[in-house]
Amino acid sequence: MSENVFNKWKTGLARTRKTTFGRIANMLGASEIDADTWDDLEALFIQADMGLETTEELIEALKAAQQKDGLTRTDELRETIKSELVARLDAPPNLNMDARPSVILVVGVNGSGKTTNLAKLGQRFQQQGKKIVFGAADTFRAAAIEQLQIWGERLNIPVIAGQPEGDPGAVAYDTVQAAIARKADIAFIDTAGRLHTRFNLMEELKKVQRVCGKALPGAPHAVWLVMDATTGQNALHQARAFKDAVGVTGVILAKLDSSARGGMAFAIQRELGLPILFAGLGEKAEDLAPFAPEAFIEGILADFQ
Repeated sequence: MSENVFNKWKTGLARTRKTTFGRIANMLGASEIDADTWDDLEALFIQADMGLETTEELIEALKAAQQKDGLTRTDELRETIKSELVARLDAPPNLNMDARPSVILVVGVNGSGKTTNLAKLGQRFQQQGKKIVFGAADTFRAAAIEQLQIWGERLNIPVIAGQPEGDPGAVAYDTVQAAIARKADIAFIDTAGRLHTRFNLMEELKKVQRVCGKALPGAPHAVWLVMDATTGQNALHQARAFKDAVGVTGVILAKLDSSARGGMAFAIQRELGLPILFAGLGEKAEDLAPFAPEAFIEGILADFQ
């Protein structure tokens, strides 16, 4: 992996590194390992939003390593923490874009950055030579339709839209049909941000998913959930509801550069069993980067040296 990629991750994760994981680095001095060490580490991992299950597993693994390797000082735990964290992150799978068009439903709660990240994804794949179509199926917010249309004009990507407060299923259907007619490679369909607790809205999302399948058997080929890294554990409850409702296949971890709690990446994999496909490391389109576990670990643990 290039130096530029590592630097981008290191810069993007500065807030997480300087707060939570920086505190972990600070406590790993040359003091003796005792009961307080484990209590302090547990508290810091939980503050980092790693989740209770991940934290408990990690503490048990560190205790086992201490016994096995005869570790006595806290600074000797550094490499073990690093290797245990690395073991808990998977590289994202290769994206299967064999279907033409590949229909990707983009879902998430209000304010997660869904529409902006969808546009960034469109630009990323467009730069790879793919022909893209956007579907503005967030008909609840006229501003969302307008926002996507502005992106479409900027990127020269067609946007299929209906009337504000119209039927989002109809827009999804029309988007898939347009993608077929235009021989597009990928159709990204924006959906209304919705609270996971609103049953009727989640049912409507299921309808949008079904309608895609009527327009093109097998569609949608992927459902990507945009999660706001700054919302921490609450986002995991939301993610479970979306996964249960529409079978989310991957996560885009937005606003990671704005979060002091990057440990959420571990909780997503441990507690949701979902791959992180992309992470937001800044405002620019190129700052939406394919998730790179090695660079992520290096970025949050740079102070461990």
